[in-house]
Amino acid sequence: MSESEQTTAPAQNRKPKRRRRKPRRRQSSWDLRQFQVPAVAGKWRFHDFDLPLPLMRAIHAQGFEYCTPIQAEALRQTLLGGDIVGKAQTGTGKTAAFLISVMAYFLEEPTPNGQKPGAPRALIIAPTRELALQIEKDAKALARFTQLNVASVVGGMDYQKQRDSLGSKIDILVATPGRLLDFHQKRDIDLNEVEVLVLDEADRMLSMGFIPDVKRIIRYTPKKEERQTFLFSATFTDDILNLASQWTLDPAHVEIEVTVENQADIDQRVYMVSDDDKQRLLVNLLQQESFERVMVFGNRRDLVRKLDDLLKKAGVSAAMLSGDVPQNQRIKTLESFREGEIQVLVATDVAGRGIHIEDVSHVINYTLPEDPEDYVHRIGRTGRAGAKGVSISFVGEEDAFSLPEIERYINDKLPCVHPPEGML
Repeated sequence: MSESEQTTAPAQNRKPKRRRRKPRRRQSSWDLRQFQVPAVAGKWRFHDFDLPLPLMRAIHAQGFEYCTPIQAEALRQTLLGGDIVGKAQTGTGKTAAFLISVMAYFLEEPTPNGQKPGAPRALIIAPTRELALQIEKDAKALARFTQLNVASVVGGMDYQKQRDSLGSKIDILVATPGRLLDFHQKRDIDLNEVEVLVLDEADRMLSMGFIPDVKRIIRYTPKKEERQTFLFSATFTDDILNLASQWTLDPAHVEIEVTVENQADIDQRVYMVSDDDKQRLLVNLLQQESFERVMVFGNRRDLVRKLDDLLKKAGVSAAMLSGDVPQNQRIKTLESFREGEIQVLVATDVAGRGIHIEDVSHVINYTLPEDPEDYVHRIGRTGRAGAKGVSISFVGEEDAFSLPEIERYINDKLPCVHPPEGML
C-alpha cells in the first residue's frame, strides 16, 4: 500500500457533520509514547488514523496493534463521514471497526446541548441477544477512558432494569429489533437524534425474519442523507444489496473474504469414527489431552443436553449453551467460560456466530453442520487474533454426506484420519 493511497480521501465528503479535526490536548497520565507500534509494509496501524488519545489508550489496553483488513478498509471510509456496506464474516474485527469510527466521531464532536433523555446518537442493531451483549461489552471496553455512555436493550431480560440503565444521556445504544420497538412504542427511546446507524449481520436479520422490524426502526431515524450508515453482512445476496441501496447513501463497498483455506492459524483435523464410538472418543480426548478451553458443537438441542450430562458425569468441567437455556443463565455461562471457570462449552449453532471468546484452544464438531457456512463459523471460534487453534470434526455414518459439501464450500480437502491410538 503506497503512501499516496493512505492519504487519498474520497472525492465527495457528503455528510458535513464531520468537520475538520480540532487540535487535541495530551493527557498527562498517558500518551502515545507508551504505545509503540513499528510501521510494517502492507499493514495499517491504528496510529495511522490520528484517533483521539483516550480511544488510542483503550485500543492499547485491548492489545490491538495492527488493523485487520476490514478495520483498515472500513476506517479509511467511515472516519471521513462516508457510508459503508461491508462483507465480512465473524472474527474479522468488524465490531471494533465500527465502534472505533463511532467513538472517534463522538469524541471530536461532543454531545449537542440539550440532548434528550433516551435519545442515542449511535444505534447499533444486531440480530441476537448474544451478539448485542457482546457488542455492548466491546463498546464499554473501548469507551473506558472516555465519558461516552453505552447501553443495550435486548429481549429476554428485565425491561425495567434496561430502562433504568438508559439514564439521561446515551451515546451508543446496542439493540435487538423486537425489544427496541417495545422501548420506542412506550416512548422510552427516541430515535430522532440518531447520527450513526449500524446494521450488523444483516444477512442473519434477513434469514431470521427481522427485516420488517428493522425497516420500521429505520423509518424512525433521520433520513439517510442526515445520518451515517454502516451495514455489515457475511454474504452479499441480491436481497442484502437491495436493502443496502435503500438504507445507505453512495456507500463504499468493502469485501473481506475470510475462508478456511486462508485461516492458517487453525489446524483442521477430521477423525473417522463410528456414531456409536463418538461419545467415548469425546470423553477420552477431553480427559487425556491437554485441551485448555474447548467448544463442542452439536446440531440439536437434545444432543447438546445429552453431551453436557455425559461430560459432567465423566468429571469434565462443562456447561451447555442452546436455545433451551434461559437468557440470564446463557450470559452467566458465557462469562464463566470466558473467565476459565468452565473448560468445555457444549453448544448449538446459537453460539457459532457473533460470540467472541478469546483463547479457545479447540473446537470439536461432534456432528458436522448441515449448512457448510456454519462449519466456517464454528471453527472460527478458535485461532483468533494470531493465536493457534485446533478444529476436530467427528465424521461418522450420518456425517459422511455433509463432508463433501463442506470441502466444496471451503475449496479444500480435509485430511481424514483415524483417532489417536488409545482414544477408543
